[in-house]
Amino acid sequence: MQLLKRVGFYMIGVALGTLAVSFFWKNKKVTFDYGMDARTLKSIRIKKRLFSEDAIKTIELHKIDTAQISYILKKGDVNFGKSKPRLKPCAEYYVTSEKLDLYVIRCDSTATIDKVYVK
Repeated sequence: MQLLKRVGFYMIGVALGTLAVSFFWKNKKVTFDYGMDARTLKSIRIKKRLFSEDAIKTIELHKIDTAQISYILKKGDVNFGKSKPRLKPCAEYYVTSEKLDLYVIRCDSTATIDKVYVK
């Protein structure tokens, strides 16, 4: 009975601690970008965003909002098979989503949307 009581107290403590930590982290808007896709997309999002002439033409032709592009850079998937992440001086990434694909060139201080592909 002693062991069962101890495990019960332990579980209550873990549950209360988890609630407290999640409450504080939610107020700070902390993100945990540990996956390869998440780290890559975050590094693209935090840089100054530029658009190539080809991308601007496609955006205007299909009436794509920049909010859609921001959403793709937040929730999209990076296709590392079509990307060139080790290219110097600027890595190139192919970001996919349901409706649009983006070809992004990420340098030290800028991220250029080079091509926009509409599905």
